[in-house]
Amino acid sequence: MPRPRSLTDDQIAAAALALTDRAGLAALSMRTVAAELGMGTMSLYRYVTDREQLERLVVEFVLRDVDFAPPRDAPWTDQVSAVTNGIRDAVSAHPAVVPLFLTHRSTSAGVMRCGDVLLRVLAEAGFHGPDRVFAFRTLLAYLIGALTTEHLGPLSGPGTAALARLPGDDFPFLAETARVARSIGPDEEFRRGLTIVLAGLGASP
Repeated sequence: MPRPRSLTDDQIAAAALALTDRAGLAALSMRTVAAELGMGTMSLYRYVTDREQLERLVVEFVLRDVDFAPPRDAPWTDQVSAVTNGIRDAVSAHPAVVPLFLTHRSTSAGVMRCGDVLLRVLAEAGFHGPDRVFAFRTLLAYLIGALTTEHLGPLSGPGTAALARLPGDDFPFLAETARVARSIGPDEEFRRGLTIVLAGLGASP
């Protein structure tokens, strides 16, 4: 008879996410997650088949509280904003896992749900055929890019401060823009950038 399960998927995902937050995505493995859970590697195989399944569990865990049902009577731009902001809120605390959302875009139910609701909103807004593809890929590029740069190059970070100190005679626009950027918070940066993207898309369907 098989031994009874004593761990849930959420418990395994939480351990894997804690490890990834602490040590980075490269540290994620069956061995390291087993150690995080205080068990032997072979014992973990009772629950998870390989690292790929571990990654999917992490993605589902991160996205579990995102609301994928924006009000359908709201303007399409508001619906897109609600979904993308929900995804950002869920993911921004765990920037190391951002690459997993592309890696598992065709295998994770949570990622596919993100894509399907955005495509539904775009379709109802009048985007069809290639235009819908381009609009969707543009939103995806903005979302993934914003999450990545917020982690790797935040406006509040030392990189922006260094750029602000550049000599104005050599780099006048870069230095001046960096000085302005230092006062912009990450929420405002994401929101204003998304507004620009949506305004551009709104002129195309």
